[in-house]
Amino acid sequence: MPDRKLSARFPADLPAWQALKTHYRDEMKARSLSDLFRRSQQRFTGYSLEAGELFLDYSKNFLNSKTRKLLLRLATEAGVPAAIAAMFAGEAINVTEGRPALHVALRSRLSDQVALDIPGIADTWKTLEQMTQFVCGLQEGRIRGRGGRRLTEIVNIGIGGSDLGSVMASRALRHYWQPGMSFHSVSNVDGTQLADLTEQLDAEATLFVICSKTFTTEETMSNANAARQWITGCLGAAAISEHFAAASTNQAAMDRFGINPQYRFGFHDWVGGRYSIWSAVGLSLALVIGMQRFSEFLAGARRMDQHFRAAPFEENMPTLLALIAIWNNNFLGAESQAILPYDNRLERLPAFLQQLHMESSGKRVRIDGRTVKAKTGSIIWGEPGSNAQHSFYQLLHQGTRLVPVDFILPVKSSGASQDLQDLAVAHCVAQSEALMDGYTEAQAITELVESGLTINEAKALAPHKAHPGNRPSNTILFERLTPETLGQLIALYEHKVFVEGVIWGINSFDQFGVELGKRLADSLSSAVAGEGAYGGDNDSTTGLLARIKRLKQN
Repeated sequence: MPDRKLSARFPADLPAWQALKTHYRDEMKARSLSDLFRRSQQRFTGYSLEAGELFLDYSKNFLNSKTRKLLLRLATEAGVPAAIAAMFAGEAINVTEGRPALHVALRSRLSDQVALDIPGIADTWKTLEQMTQFVCGLQEGRIRGRGGRRLTEIVNIGIGGSDLGSVMASRALRHYWQPGMSFHSVSNVDGTQLADLTEQLDAEATLFVICSKTFTTEETMSNANAARQWITGCLGAAAISEHFAAASTNQAAMDRFGINPQYRFGFHDWVGGRYSIWSAVGLSLALVIGMQRFSEFLAGARRMDQHFRAAPFEENMPTLLALIAIWNNNFLGAESQAILPYDNRLERLPAFLQQLHMESSGKRVRIDGRTVKAKTGSIIWGEPGSNAQHSFYQLLHQGTRLVPVDFILPVKSSGASQDLQDLAVAHCVAQSEALMDGYTEAQAITELVESGLTINEAKALAPHKAHPGNRPSNTILFERLTPETLGQLIALYEHKVFVEGVIWGINSFDQFGVELGKRLADSLSSAVAGEGAYGGDNDSTTGLLARIKRLKQN
């Protein structure tokens, strides 16, 4: 990675960071959002921008021109320009694993000059062509199941990044499913998903797509083996080669499982799990929406890549989102951020972005091995509006915690009545205004008296009805939820998370925190199954295993 001398400096040691601390303490801490709007008659225009099909209104944040200038300076001092160049050049920015992070190459074209010297880059286009042939063959009926039936029930078997991306995108793009095609997923190791699913599936019309780079992931392979057992029971062992495909690099393991060589799709170790939807891991999605739509999905992400790579920071949407998040997290003290999409088809977007943020930024050690000295990452959570308005919005409006919000708002319906989507749009805009402006006790008293309460009754009730306001939010607006806009939206957040990681000095592309529990589970499996003894000395674990054994014997 170029100029990594900057990694020796903690972000808090950078001049811009220190200037931001002083600026917050002396100028912004007592400032209200309403005051910022009063001081700038053109605030909306000055604090909004467009990138591709996405429009970002970030005017409802605790920023003025000086804040923004200092944040942009922070990005430069932290080495963000060099880091962006390094990623697109294919340098080993995933320093702990010694490899590039090249999800951007998966949606690039040759003319983009993305990491062309990296081994395997040309394979990305070969894999896309292989996927095209397979998807078209299946949808046109040239590829069929054991009984000669068309394969219309697509079941993705994966976990984490090999599951969340396909699940989220398939639900978001439900309007684009090809006629007769259906998408299902199996990820949880407890077996109930597959058991419930097989009760409704027609085996002759089902194709399982196993997504596991190593073809050894315990949860995925446990479910895959159970699915193979089901297919064998329904159609015979010979059906395995016609009812299973795989995205993996482990040829020997796929041989043992019985995957048809023509149904195998590879990808490289520089494709991280939570960034893998753009690779062969997106096969299940491509099978249900068609390869043309999948190509549009990739094109949307590429469009955001080009913006991120070329736009100056003051007009760079991912960089500005990252800087706002760092401002909210490290200077204003926000511990979490809510993602609130106003289209129910984006119901899994908060969970997808939760993994992207928290697996990437949940780090306590910098790339140089030293412990971080700033809070990294935020707790990401959310649900679609307007359902969420009737659950946790209470905390957003009147709770004691500062929770910045990203509202995700398609203007046109993705398949239902536009009148209903207009209502959702009105709710979204109203919520962002209410979070900012609030509702004072004086306003509450006036309204309560007008409703017939006495002044004393109104004064007693008013504190309960008042909203403090002053809650920051972004609104990301676009015309309609399409494959291209979804691609842009995901890439926007990918790059946002990357910029945050560069400023904190952490590696956004490893996830060693996922591994410890897996190793312990491996050692405990035989004890839980009653086939071996627990070899550890944790008293709680010993007690739990004894209780589990008794319950299983009842």
